[in-house]
Amino acid sequence: MADPTGFLRVAKHDAVKRPVDERVGDWHEVYEIRPPADRAAEVSQQARRCMDCGIPFCHSGTAGCPLGNLIPEWNDLVRRGRWDAASDRLHATNNFPEFTGRLCPAPCEAACVLSIAEPATGGSVTIKRIEQTIADHAWLTGAVVPQPAAISTGRSVAVVGSGPAGLAAAQQLTRAGHEVTVYERDDRIGGLMRYGIPEYKLEKSGLDQRLAQMRAEGTRFVTDCEVGVDLSVEALRAQHDAIVLAVGALRARDTEVAGRELSGVHLAMEHLVAANKECEGDRAAEPTAAGKRVVIIGGGDTGADCLGTAHRQGALSVTQLDYNPEPPRTRDEERSPWPTWPLVLRTSPAHAEGGARRFEVAVQSFLGDEQGALRAVQIAEVRVQRDDDGRRQIVPVGDPFEIPCELALLAIGFEGVEPMPLLAGLGLTTNGRGALPCGSDWQTEEPGVFVCGDAHRGASLIVWAIAEGRSAARAVDLYLMGESELPAPVRPGSLPLAVV
Repeated sequence: MADPTGFLRVAKHDAVKRPVDERVGDWHEVYEIRPPADRAAEVSQQARRCMDCGIPFCHSGTAGCPLGNLIPEWNDLVRRGRWDAASDRLHATNNFPEFTGRLCPAPCEAACVLSIAEPATGGSVTIKRIEQTIADHAWLTGAVVPQPAAISTGRSVAVVGSGPAGLAAAQQLTRAGHEVTVYERDDRIGGLMRYGIPEYKLEKSGLDQRLAQMRAEGTRFVTDCEVGVDLSVEALRAQHDAIVLAVGALRARDTEVAGRELSGVHLAMEHLVAANKECEGDRAAEPTAAGKRVVIIGGGDTGADCLGTAHRQGALSVTQLDYNPEPPRTRDEERSPWPTWPLVLRTSPAHAEGGARRFEVAVQSFLGDEQGALRAVQIAEVRVQRDDDGRRQIVPVGDPFEIPCELALLAIGFEGVEPMPLLAGLGLTTNGRGALPCGSDWQTEEPGVFVCGDAHRGASLIVWAIAEGRSAARAVDLYLMGESELPAPVRPGSLPLAVV
């Protein structure tokens, strides 16, 4: 039973961040490290705010968490100090809560009943903070242990790609008793969690400890192996009874703006991957923002990640551009009524660290010097309009002007799965969204080949990737064994309520 009046007696408190001057000088996570007992006491109080709401939209797959996380249950367990039980309930629906507790934008909090009448209610329950604390407490106390299968099925599964979708599918299938091998073309396991997410948002030591658990359970990992190049598709099919494609949607959207060929104009992922490799102890990052005036094109999460990375590399200045109007600071009930995802201005910790944000502007051209190096970007005020067919058009409304710039980063989204020999070898093609289609059983047109995560739905949230990985694992288990006890949180084609 939840505390029905806790939200009336306990004020909402988010986790405290380290001072800006301190955190931009290193790559550690931005939040203060609190003594475990103090942190547990604070979060237990926050969990009291989870009310007896009757219909908990927070774990609805269409409005809140697609994983179906049992949020009211583990909130109440935390309130009562039953941390191990809370960890069990959290891990029952989420393989990697220490990742989602750090990286998910928390649609569960937007769908919290306490979000209906903000600020009168004090705001939503701090679900994300509670989730992260449960996971961290479980690791600290040794509650997270390997869970190897009791019986081997003798069936073999290949998982191609080691992002959150691939890892979730692999762990579920390993625990079901199958022999699972994860193939990764990079030199380390983790996909975008390893090389796309900055260290200050997710310290990779946390990823490594989860991978150690998976290895102890029996999952096998192969790195530096691009299937279709280093391992033939024929060999992959011969060695495994089923294949799960979790290859992501890493085909970055580019631009044809004049001057794109200048040195100093890069895709955002080139910048983020290089910075993460340097944090791993590899060579110095290139491109780097050190000593440069940086312009980031794109106002989303990837742009914010580039912003925080540029601060830590020692940029002279950073400007982030967005062609959309500045969103409102509070929910507009007509445009995005509760419990849908609110269309509001979002600020990450990186925005509090410095830099400028400019809305309703777009790059008109990149300007170079005589050596072909970027020296400035030419931008103009714009308005977003729709043509007669409903297609979006970005129309300049003012005279262009220049911003000095030596490093421009394109963070304007992704267009789907990258072309790769693996897909050609399997005879698979992408659909109009650049994704790999599948049937209701997560199976592609090629028998025994399944797909999940961003490769199936396009670039999306980590919770959707894990949910699809878990669901695809059940489909594979059913395909191999004729029955399955694994859960399936979502169906192919499921959409969050904010998108419907």
